[in-house]
Amino acid sequence: MDESRGTYPTNPGSSIPTRRTSPEDWDGSGDYFPAPLDLPRSGRLRFTNGAHRIVIQANSRLRGLYRARLGDRMSIIGVLRGIVTIQIPRFSGGDWLNDRSGRLAEVELNASIPWDVEVRGGAWRLLADLSGLCLGSLKVDGGASRLEVVLPAPSGIVTMVILGGASNVAIRRPEGVAARLRVDGGATNLTFDYRHIGVAGGVLDLQSGDYDGAADRYDIAVTGGANNLSIDKQRGSRGGASFDREGK
Repeated sequence: MDESRGTYPTNPGSSIPTRRTSPEDWDGSGDYFPAPLDLPRSGRLRFTNGAHRIVIQANSRLRGLYRARLGDRMSIIGVLRGIVTIQIPRFSGGDWLNDRSGRLAEVELNASIPWDVEVRGGAWRLLADLSGLCLGSLKVDGGASRLEVVLPAPSGIVTMVILGGASNVAIRRPEGVAARLRVDGGATNLTFDYRHIGVAGGVLDLQSGDYDGAADRYDIAVTGGANNLSIDKQRGSRGGASFDREGK
């Protein structure tokens, strides 16, 4: 069986109506498994309407492509040739930025294959703990606020791009991994490793001392300016979110 009920079997990029996932699409723990057990060589996680109040993490024990716990959100999930497309509607009847009800949704990715992660429509209160993943690229289009990313050791040059501005964003990479940061649009309260910049206009281009000679490294770019942005090295076993996963 190629696809379970509740999937969208055609082009994941098409416009599809929002509907609530049927109860029979879920098991007793609230997990949703629309992907076949036969894994592709690589995967892509794509949010088409923003990623808000979500935890993304790797899971080396998954049998299928991914697992998601989206709670009571009226969500659409599609799977096609290794591309997992998630469409979560914005909150109605008020500003979604002020919503603090319920648990954070969770998406787990099978750690046995490499992944690209793409968010269209902006990210708010998003934790991407990708430390156990082989990451090809990470892109957020539409701005990011209260975003925390824990990066894995890179293989080759791995790009991370935030388009539309970054506010209260923390990016952590493993100790000894080279990185470059480019910010277009100015920055306030920026930290890159041991360097702190209070205010800077125009374009900033910073890199670690070992960047030019490193074969495996991160290339991070932010357009639209940055406020309270930190790019640091991960030390020891510290991990997890700096905000409460329960959303309290």
